[in-house]
Amino acid sequence: MSDHSMGVPNFANWTELPFGELCLKLSRGTAPSYVAYSSINAIGQRCVQNAGFDATQARAHDARVTGVLWAQPGDVLLNSTGTGTIGRSCVFDHSGSFMIDGHVTVLRAKPSKVDPRWLNLALRSPWGQRHLETHCYTGSTNQIELSRVELARTSIPVPPLEEQRRIAEILDALDAQIGRQRQVIEKLVAVHDGLTAGLLSEVDADSNVLAGYLSSSPKNGYSPKEVDEWTGMVALGLGCLTPRGFQPRQLKNVPADEGRNDAAMLRDGDLLMSRANTRDLVGLVGIFRSVGSPCIYPDLMMRLIPTRNCRTQYLELVLQSWKVRRQIQSMAQGTSESMVKISSSVVQGLKVQIPSLATQDRILNIVGASRARISAEEAVRSALLNIKDGLAEDLLTGRVRVPEAEAVVESL
Repeated sequence: MSDHSMGVPNFANWTELPFGELCLKLSRGTAPSYVAYSSINAIGQRCVQNAGFDATQARAHDARVTGVLWAQPGDVLLNSTGTGTIGRSCVFDHSGSFMIDGHVTVLRAKPSKVDPRWLNLALRSPWGQRHLETHCYTGSTNQIELSRVELARTSIPVPPLEEQRRIAEILDALDAQIGRQRQVIEKLVAVHDGLTAGLLSEVDADSNVLAGYLSSSPKNGYSPKEVDEWTGMVALGLGCLTPRGFQPRQLKNVPADEGRNDAAMLRDGDLLMSRANTRDLVGLVGIFRSVGSPCIYPDLMMRLIPTRNCRTQYLELVLQSWKVRRQIQSMAQGTSESMVKISSSVVQGLKVQIPSLATQDRILNIVGASRARISAEEAVRSALLNIKDGLAEDLLTGRVRVPEAEAVVESL
């Protein structure tokens, strides 16, 4: 294995060739000139998503500015700058006029040698991502860029062209199935949202301030300095509170011996609200669920403790409703729309309708059944994604060949 090999295990002993020999063009795009309206769109890094090319993120480009790099169907687009976005790739598959901006690299495959989907498969693989990070990135932490010279030298296993196409077709079929499952989930979520809004609108209860349903004033958490190493203690990031509730997707390592951690320690079932964020996101709520280790909530969140005549799950529903969200957004204050805040007094003054416990339980049972159906469909989609990821790696390495993979897909 050469020093420039991507390091993909090659169980089928396929010939290894560098990207430079497999591509007609391997080049960065050009700087766009944005305008309000145009028939030409500029492809930026937001267009390059793990789920594929997202044309909705493209921006209008001034047609009078020429000398640009035009996208062609089949081009592999590779994000080339910035922590968190660099290394993400997809295949461009749209019609229309699109130019490519300078933060994106184009790999235009030689049709006689390689299918562009094979190039994309290699780049997205664990070996591809690891090789890009260790060999092809240059610059400091927040200013990293892709080295096209190193990428051009990078070699990958290249099976016969027909086998590449059959492998791509297998993975495309799985992608289509995953896409159909995503549409099922989106429809169920839309129905769920309508159902929840309808149930809350039918509640026959007086409108009162939230303070009457809280056993104490909302309390801010604590934000110790994040550390790199594992300490046994984690803290939530603001990203854990989403429009759909709590998601443990942003956990930070923090010192375990901080004395102020105790007051911010979370228990399973705690209701949290963000007190600072953009106007669209401030005041999001979620019910904390154990993350497997001691966890605290940050200073930019508040803990809300309901009284006995208000279920925590029901209060979460109410605080997620458009009526309350509109109140929160109108009362949030700040000099910049990128960071507005709400105070404990604002939260306590929110107008809410809380019915009897029996009515709360009835609504929660209906909503819970709807959520359970969504969760079941999400589990199916997750299983399909796992199958695709595993099969993609096996096909890329030659561990599994096309007939076996086709049998797996047919059995789904």
